[in-house]
Amino acid sequence: MAALAPEATAASIDRQLLDLDHLDARLAAGENATPVLQQALRDADETLAARFLEGTPAFELVPLRAAVMDEIVTRVWTLCLGSLVDEACLAAVGGYGRGELHPASDTDLMIIIPATLPDGLEACLADLVTRLWDIGIEVGHSVRSIADCVTEAEKDITVATNLMESRVLAGDRQLFDAMQTATSPFRVWPGPAFFEAKLAEQQRRHERYHDTAYNLEPNLKESPGGLRDIHMVGWVAKRHFSARALSDLVGLGFLTESEYEDLIQGQHFLWDIRFALHLLAGRREDRLLFDFQAELARQFGYKDTEHTLAVEQFMQRYYRMIMRLTRLNEMLLQLYQETILYADVDEKPTLLNKRFQVKRGFIEVTHRNVFRRYPFAMLELFLLMQQHPEIRGIRAATVRLLREHRDRIDARFRRDLRARSLFMEILRQPSGITHALRRMHGHGVLGRYIPAFAEITGRMQYDLFHVYTVDTHTLMVVRNLRRFGVAKHHDEFPLLSEMHARLPKPELLYLAGLFHDIAKGRGGDHSELGAEDAYAFCLQHGLSRYDCRFVAWLVRKHLLMSMTAQRRDISDPGVINEFAVEVGDLNHLDHLYLLTVADIRATDPKLWNSWRESLLLELYRRTSRAVRRGLGRPIDEDELVAEAQHRARELLRRRGLHHMTVRSIWRHFTPDYFLRYSAAEVAWHTEAIHSAGDAAHAPLALIETDAKRGGMEVFIYTRDRANIFALAVSALDQLGLDILDARIITTDNGYTLDSFLVQSERDEAEAPEARVERMRETLINHLHDPQALPEPSSRIAPRRLRHFKTPTQVDFSDDTRNDRTAMELITGDQPGLLAQVGYIFARHGLRVQNAKIATIGERAEDVFFVTDDENNPLSSAMRQQLRSDLLSAFEGESDIMRRGDGV
Repeated sequence: MAALAPEATAASIDRQLLDLDHLDARLAAGENATPVLQQALRDADETLAARFLEGTPAFELVPLRAAVMDEIVTRVWTLCLGSLVDEACLAAVGGYGRGELHPASDTDLMIIIPATLPDGLEACLADLVTRLWDIGIEVGHSVRSIADCVTEAEKDITVATNLMESRVLAGDRQLFDAMQTATSPFRVWPGPAFFEAKLAEQQRRHERYHDTAYNLEPNLKESPGGLRDIHMVGWVAKRHFSARALSDLVGLGFLTESEYEDLIQGQHFLWDIRFALHLLAGRREDRLLFDFQAELARQFGYKDTEHTLAVEQFMQRYYRMIMRLTRLNEMLLQLYQETILYADVDEKPTLLNKRFQVKRGFIEVTHRNVFRRYPFAMLELFLLMQQHPEIRGIRAATVRLLREHRDRIDARFRRDLRARSLFMEILRQPSGITHALRRMHGHGVLGRYIPAFAEITGRMQYDLFHVYTVDTHTLMVVRNLRRFGVAKHHDEFPLLSEMHARLPKPELLYLAGLFHDIAKGRGGDHSELGAEDAYAFCLQHGLSRYDCRFVAWLVRKHLLMSMTAQRRDISDPGVINEFAVEVGDLNHLDHLYLLTVADIRATDPKLWNSWRESLLLELYRRTSRAVRRGLGRPIDEDELVAEAQHRARELLRRRGLHHMTVRSIWRHFTPDYFLRYSAAEVAWHTEAIHSAGDAAHAPLALIETDAKRGGMEVFIYTRDRANIFALAVSALDQLGLDILDARIITTDNGYTLDSFLVQSERDEAEAPEARVERMRETLINHLHDPQALPEPSSRIAPRRLRHFKTPTQVDFSDDTRNDRTAMELITGDQPGLLAQVGYIFARHGLRVQNAKIATIGERAEDVFFVTDDENNPLSSAMRQQLRSDLLSAFEGESDIMRRGDGV
């Protein structure tokens, strides 16, 4: 029974699990106790594992294992202590004290000793612990006098909790009773103090998991909604109400029957997973690691469907259960708070309207029939909390009524003009929108009001790109959009904040954020399906047809900007003009830019970086200029080149370079160079080339930290010879650098200008100057002999990458404007990937003219613009052979087909 399980007894053990008569007969016959008990425990564990795999639920097996452990441990106690067996007390504490032991759980023991130790007891206790370890029992133990118990309990609430859950296994019962009396709520940690300390402990624990259980590899025990949250309810019940089992709280009126069933059902579900996890891992493991998720899904009977993997179905069930337990935990702890801490506080409620009032800072209904008589009040509740930010929360009794009545949010409710008006009013409030939506979601209101949102609740995507469930990600997108409009966060994204301030109807943007991923998991294009949902919802809520179409367009195109920035050559005026035509006007561009940044930042905290920020900003600025110029007047390449040259000349003039010197260096540079590099970069390159002189015999390598792009800029200038790209990426791979971006330009007179934006994969203790010099020397050494191309070194992929296998795809297209071939490579990300690609290119004699490097979670999605060794596009035969070699190098890396959802 959750944290208050009754003591397990030997009577519950059957002979097949542990034949006590036979065991005792062998010990009485003088057999060596250690191997006998070791084998008995091993056989019992194997029997328990077999029963679990045959379908016996963990809630039957967990107490049985504790009972088996009782029999083993007490026999060791008797053997080791001999005549001193009653001079101390052996007690089980922690989960073992509750009568709960999973296959690899620690066996936590406490030995209570008298104030004065009898002769020989200390040696006997040392032998006891050694013998238990020899048997194979993972023992966590403490040896304390009663005074020690009191001292430690007063200092540490965790110790007090363990003592409260302890039970006698063997020895002097009087010592145990004296300990319990000395550490009772009347002496140590009375109910109110205990509750406040445990509440603070839970808050700290949740903070370690960023207050969410919706992580890629959640912790069954410690994450919000995990087993510890169930234990928390039981601990307080036992300490303050002297309850022996959670069911006692039903009789006390603190739990309804349905809430009790929810807690027990949740515990049993988590126990099943934990039991299976321990068996799979072969050790104590409470994290749902990728290593085990797919196998757990198989064991629990899930199967892949056309649109959803078995592991995604399994994890969705897990996340939904965790969400229910989290909200139940919150409600019950608030009920405890009101009962334990505020029982003597008599405060007159403040009336908000005829349906709601505020008491002790918490909003509550004025009478228990409010939601039955006025169903729309289930939305009004959240609007009032927005309008009164001083309200601390919802009274537990009102939460309970909300849970009881939320099924009334049906088709009729959704047609009610009052409900629709309230929902739109929530989105139009000047503050509190994110909190309102999160509360609505947490209490099961949002998913009932928008049924499609209920479908994505708890839905995970089995990849390394989306680190949150779809519902959590969606609400984080809305939160990010709102953050652009909050004055105190203006310094984070000044341009975006200014843009947000100009929006005439920001609620349209929030609706787009709410619906952008709402069709995930249905099959088909989730952007198109989501756009249809968004249009219908907006129309039902009284928006003009123009606004409905606008929101639907944002949902349909929410991936367009990120995909254009990351996978296309945005220095190409043709790409910019194409994107500008797609966007149409500045209003659409501004909204799409805001939504794109909010979306990427809500996908993975590590995904947003200066490089992506700079890419999107560059695309925005170039497109904004194209739109202002007029879609009928596309940007002229010559004009852009002239502008870039003019700005770079001004910078170089200030640095003392004569214009004729600049002209002599630039005369062989192609227009592509000036399109792809900023004026500051052109000036940097030009000055360095001038200082170095002729680079025909000694390649030039420059390295500079690029704060705006979030990495280190590596620039190489040398004669254009075979294998330059392959040699460069090989050197960078050897240095342990992650390549974010690559730009390759060839001059008219046979030189190459290659730039790589790199980040280190590891923390560097080396001084920056020494590190730069080491990088430069490594690059020069690699580039010195273009024919000496080393084979890529093999490196072990990180644990997480090994569990995600992406099928390799190689696609070619013609870049006729630039007279080259575009090759897209999609494969599983892995250490040294680009070095391997470069090696294959070198074997084919290819020249890389440009590259777009993108890593999306466990997927590498790279685009290379290549020519043959005579600078011609690749022939059909060459494409076929190149595809074959790349597939041979990277194929076999995946048996999990992805669906290409994008950002």
